[in-house]
Amino acid sequence: MKIAAPLLKLTVFIVVTVLFTAVLGISIANLNLSDTRSYTARFSDATLLLRNDDVRIAGVRVGQVEDVRIVDRRQAEVEFAVDAGRKLPVGVTASIKFRNLVGQRYLALGQGEGDPNELLEPGGNIPIERTTPALDLTELFNGFKPLFTALSPEDVNTLSRQIIQVLQGEGGTVESLLAHTASLTTKIAQKDQVIGELIDNLNGVLDTVNARTPQLTDLISRLQQLVSGLAQDREPIGDAIDALGGLANTTAGLLSEAREPLKQDIDALGTLVGNLNKEEPLVEHFIQFLPEKAASMARTADYGSWFNFYLCSAEGSIALPPLINEPINLPVLPTTRERCGA
Repeated sequence: MKIAAPLLKLTVFIVVTVLFTAVLGISIANLNLSDTRSYTARFSDATLLLRNDDVRIAGVRVGQVEDVRIVDRRQAEVEFAVDAGRKLPVGVTASIKFRNLVGQRYLALGQGEGDPNELLEPGGNIPIERTTPALDLTELFNGFKPLFTALSPEDVNTLSRQIIQVLQGEGGTVESLLAHTASLTTKIAQKDQVIGELIDNLNGVLDTVNARTPQLTDLISRLQQLVSGLAQDREPIGDAIDALGGLANTTAGLLSEAREPLKQDIDALGTLVGNLNKEEPLVEHFIQFLPEKAASMARTADYGSWFNFYLCSAEGSIALPPLINEPINLPVLPTTRERCGA
């Protein structure tokens, strides 16, 4: 009896500890040990919806999410289980809602349209037309970002929570939201002077634009004509661009082929300049007497686009050795014409 009593106490302690540990593990893992029925729902976006997340009807947990996968490359299919005693109507709707501001979400089921007595068969699918993805907080808060700068962090958190609850229809009161909006309006009212100056500056800009209405109208009309003309000539412009591309390619090829000869010509030009520099007296003499020579050449070409040459005089000599020691000069053609005497 002395040994049995402590052993009984130890056994009871172990059993109770194991039971409480099991209950705690089931609660942490969010497991559902009751009989369930599985359904699927299609969503355009199921971001952050995870396995074992709650499935709720009117805020009451009735099941859990079993799987989230991609189907048709652009849609998300959520498989969820609901307690077997909970019947879903054929027109049931599904939406993903925020559980808290940390980002946890859950799947909310609604009545939808249709006959409530007609039930959705187990394994049935809720089409994407009757589902709603979660609210995009990033896009929402970015839209409110300019306004949040006027509030303290605590006011921003409270206002954000109220906005989410009101938009999701989960409670929260419109009066509370309006109260925070009134606080925001008060903050903006304190910037009345700055806003007034901004409006005055905008009015000045509008007055200037209004004073230039004829010029602005004419500018718009001319711009429209220019755009219309360019649109009508789009084919010739396209052909011209193609031709410019061909010309650029041809020019590139020409320069590639002429690069080496051009380099040689430049080198030869340097040699030519050196030679001219060495013969500077001869070049100077040539340049000095070039006008006189050009005038003489012009006289020979004054009858047309050709040069006229005349034989003005000719003479020769004949040597008859050994009879005559000196050669005999023979004037074959003496100079008698005036042209030759010029």
